[in-house]
Amino acid sequence: MPSMPARPLNPYDPPPPAPQERSAVLCGLAGWVPPHVVTNEELSRRLDTSDDWIRTRTGISRRHFAEPGQATSDLAVEAGRRALLSAGTEAADAVIVATTTPDRSCPATAPLVATRLGLTEAAAFDISAVCTGFVYGLASAAGLIAAGVAERVLLIGADTYSTIVDPQDRANAIIFGDGAGAVVLRAGRPDEPGAVGHFDLGSDGTGEELIMVAAGGSRQRSTPGDVGPQDHHFSMQGKEVYRHAVTRMAASARTALALADYKADDIDHFVPHQANLRILRSVAEDLGLPPERCVSNVESVGNTGAASIPLALADAASHQTIQQGERVLLTAFGGGLTWGSCLLSWPALSQISRPYDRGGVPAS
Repeated sequence: MPSMPARPLNPYDPPPPAPQERSAVLCGLAGWVPPHVVTNEELSRRLDTSDDWIRTRTGISRRHFAEPGQATSDLAVEAGRRALLSAGTEAADAVIVATTTPDRSCPATAPLVATRLGLTEAAAFDISAVCTGFVYGLASAAGLIAAGVAERVLLIGADTYSTIVDPQDRANAIIFGDGAGAVVLRAGRPDEPGAVGHFDLGSDGTGEELIMVAAGGSRQRSTPGDVGPQDHHFSMQGKEVYRHAVTRMAASARTALALADYKADDIDHFVPHQANLRILRSVAEDLGLPPERCVSNVESVGNTGAASIPLALADAASHQTIQQGERVLLTAFGGGLTWGSCLLSWPALSQISRPYDRGGVPAS
């Protein structure tokens, strides 16, 4: 998939030079979820709901929660370790962690993850784009590689929503789970299997309040008055988010397809952010994609935020659902509001363990 020069922002500016023939290529992939499984039946015992109600409206039957004392970095380290093993390497020049639930508001989580993985002195930073974080991270990693700043980048999407969602919030407690997914990207050619390209990214800050945690930032600290306990919990206006998510993801996916001069029929696999099954199906239908091309594991893990796309990819790859050379379309939507899409051709990867597999050496 050849790269396309960007349009100059100012019509009087000369066109930018064509990018060099250097692209980010996917060479490692893994996912991991904590062992603690929370079923719909368990949630029904403390919430006014039922297994049938949750399945009908979300398509989710279970999700995984981090244990007490287990943080986002712990999940990220395990997924990152497995991704490096998949890539057959112990090295990376940069580590990017996409997350809404960092270990601390300061410092970033990525430097700690890099150190625990033995990637001392690697560049490391977090990306905060909520559920679009992994796609934003892909674009950032691809930019580092294209610019020659890095030869290999470890990108991890990790979230522990169980730490910010009110357990008594019937609307949101049923949707979210915890998990981490990771990819390794190396410098390569734009025409080889695994090449990542043709991005569409966007945002709309007027929708800030649709998905948010009100307290904890400088806005809350600079505003007079008491902070209520609910302000520290995740909130989401479900109906409005549903409408925006379907519209934005479908439009973004179409833009990415147009940049690559593809039609929807040219796509072998569609991997949207695993928000809930209704949204996934609505976006696929809007794009004219048959259900069998839509990759989903939301039933088993719920909405895992920035981890959802790499977890779905790892799950599909472990079942050999995606074959080398097939065209894959990714799209996501999250708080901000943010959205993004990306195209890639599938590489040949080493055997990938399922995200639910407990095998391997525990991360240090």
